[in-house]
Amino acid sequence: MRINDRGYRSTFVGLVSILSTLFLAPAVLAEPELGIEASTQSTNISHRLLRPKRTEPAVTVGQKVEMLTDEERSRLSQSDNIDIPKLPREDWPSPIGDNQTYYLLLLDQLEYRVNDGEDIFNWDAISWIGGDYQRLWIKTEGDVGLDTGDGEAELQLLYGKLIAPFFDLQAGIRYDQVYSSDGGPARASGVIGIQGLAPYLFELDTALFVSQDGDISFRFGAEYQLLLTQRLILQPEFETNIAIQDVEEFGVGSGLNDIELGLRLRYEISRKFAPYVGVNWTRKFGDTAELAEEEGESTDNFALVGGLRLLF
Repeated sequence: MRINDRGYRSTFVGLVSILSTLFLAPAVLAEPELGIEASTQSTNISHRLLRPKRTEPAVTVGQKVEMLTDEERSRLSQSDNIDIPKLPREDWPSPIGDNQTYYLLLLDQLEYRVNDGEDIFNWDAISWIGGDYQRLWIKTEGDVGLDTGDGEAELQLLYGKLIAPFFDLQAGIRYDQVYSSDGGPARASGVIGIQGLAPYLFELDTALFVSQDGDISFRFGAEYQLLLTQRLILQPEFETNIAIQDVEEFGVGSGLNDIELGLRLRYEISRKFAPYVGVNWTRKFGDTAELAEEEGESTDNFALVGGLRLLF
């Protein structure tokens, strides 16, 4: 049978109190002050019996001070006017760098395109340098025919500022150059746009262009990185261009210009080196399609692609 330890202790303490009172009662009647002392002794005896034993190790004041953080030391010094000893400078933790400069160079597409007509070499690259809130961006894309050498190139130089988590507001200039055997036109444009990572990890890139002649156009692009495995990644892409005015020398008509869809499957041997294969489809619309037909170009093109994705 299990004995109730607390009940046993209470009973024992009660008996001790009664016996103390009986033995000390005469003294209490004879001397009131002695009675007070006897009562106090009886109470102390009871408290000692009921008091739990402490087994915590003794911690000195100096050890407690060393356990405080710098913030706790500062708060105690200010609120309670306590002189808290400070750690030596050589024992301070390393400062957290919150103003460092980073950079990135991503050659997203360096590829060979097998078209219905002339095969071309295509590139698309992006680079930035700066911190978490302000960056200098460089974007370039273009293509060149492998038989004729004709093609076009675009270069953007932008200043970007973080305006929301994962989104940069970008502004700068864009330069377009068309290459052909007869020479090609060129133009400069002002750029303002937003680039960032939308919910569900969709990468968005939008921009409004105003050329040196006042021609206005708009571009919207989106892509997604679908991880089939940790190294095998499927990358769908979408891009469209819209123009307000006709610019015949660049083959641009007013309205919806074109739509481009791409699907690339890459294998990341490392994060910095990834070969890929895929397909790309482009379709021109409206006045832009009519201008292309007048130049003898196709308005609909399907291409097989293969190339490298490099990250520095």
